Amino acid sequence: MKTKISIKLAGFMNLFGALVHTFLGQTTLVNPLMDSDLNAQAKIEWLGVWHIVTVILFATSYVYLNEGFKSKTPPKYTLIKQISWLYVLFSLIFIIVSIWQQILAPQWILLLPVGLFGFFGVSVAKKGTN
Repeated sequence: MKTKISIKLAGFMNLFGALVHTFLGQTTLVNPLMDSDLNAQAKIEWLGVWHIVTVILFATSYVYLNEGFKSKTPPKYTLIKQISWLYVLFSLIFIIVSIWQQILAPQWILLLPVGLFGFFGVSVAKKGTN
């Protein structure tokens, strides 16, 4: 049962991050970007990427939560592991650019635990404690 708890935690943490991204990010990042002097083509492409990230955050939250709350079928560990790898890699990108630019991009603080909880859930399952 610990496996399910870790996967559920990954899902809830990711859902929290998706909500932060959607509502706080809109006011602190998207609105200033759209009001900037950046050319219209660049603005619309950045806005499109922003919404792609929004879809990814909510879709992967759904996967974690759906797999975590399934009671009769075992979670799809390969899928959870692949998504977890994405979140660890996303985190590394933010850590690297923060160091490189010497400005904290705190997104990794929300992304890294999601990936780690997903990996932990899979690890516990492979030890047979599900």
